[in-house]
Amino acid sequence: MRKPLVSHPAPPRTVLSGPVSIQSSFTEGGLTWVDVAYPTRDDVLSIADHYQFHPLHTEDVLSKLQRPKIDENEEVEYVFVVLHFPVYNEIDRLSVASEVDIFAGRDYVVTFHDGQLRPMRRLTQTADDERGRHLLMGRSSGFLIYRQIEALINYCFPMLYRLDEKLDALEEGIFKRDVQSTVQELSYLRRDIIALRRILKPNIPVIRYLAARELGYLRLDEDAYFGDLADGMTRLWDMLEEQKEIIEGLDSTLSSLTSHRINQEMKIFTLISVIMLPMTLVASVLGMNVAIPYADHPLALPATIGVMIVIAGSLYLFFRLKRMI
Repeated sequence: MRKPLVSHPAPPRTVLSGPVSIQSSFTEGGLTWVDVAYPTRDDVLSIADHYQFHPLHTEDVLSKLQRPKIDENEEVEYVFVVLHFPVYNEIDRLSVASEVDIFAGRDYVVTFHDGQLRPMRRLTQTADDERGRHLLMGRSSGFLIYRQIEALINYCFPMLYRLDEKLDALEEGIFKRDVQSTVQELSYLRRDIIALRRILKPNIPVIRYLAARELGYLRLDEDAYFGDLADGMTRLWDMLEEQKEIIEGLDSTLSSLTSHRINQEMKIFTLISVIMLPMTLVASVLGMNVAIPYADHPLALPATIGVMIVIAGSLYLFFRLKRMI
């Protein structure tokens, strides 16, 4: 028998606001959803004690380094799901992982998260409304967690669409912008794509496992509903794979373009050196401290300069004919 939940809110909603945590509770048709943002240790232990969660699962919620996973407790009949979804940091221009922990039993769903995921906040706002609460919670606990995970997955698509727009803009400007700013923008995008892949990929086997299991107490067609979630995660991963290929292609193009520009500059410097070398040789010979014929002639300097100009002009015409300039 479940122990009384400390400060368990009355339906449809009671919000307990403390210095850290925000706890919300909703009830509809015998189904209770307890959502805790910024959970404290006392919050987690109190709710875990009420619903008889396994101590290892409780520790997983309290752990800050937990990877996406799924566990079942057949004795108490609940499923425990840990998922990670990205939150974009505008300052660092990088997506970071935000964890959501979901416990789902026959007549309850408990979620813990850090409050950064907008879909979770929107769902609590939906549950505030009587009609929205009925649509969200009027069927079963399985349908509720389906709607929660669906909202989190759909939340990721606009992030990837914005990445597509940035990649398109970078691709169009790669030949127009200066190399330094292009390399910097490319590096930011590459880092963000790598972060998104690292965050989302571990979710795929978790959701596929959830779709493959038959959990009667969730009262849901797992193959149809959770299979739809697996398809959504697959689409996200396919988009990330495509973006990875695009960013690698742009990097290769930028490297080739940079190498070409460096080669062109090196060729110009080399041609200048080749043209200057005979002139330097003439000047060095004439500057030697030895007797040179006609050194005292009034036209010696103009003649020497003329010879240098002829040599430089001849070399320039030679390189032009060879199309090296």
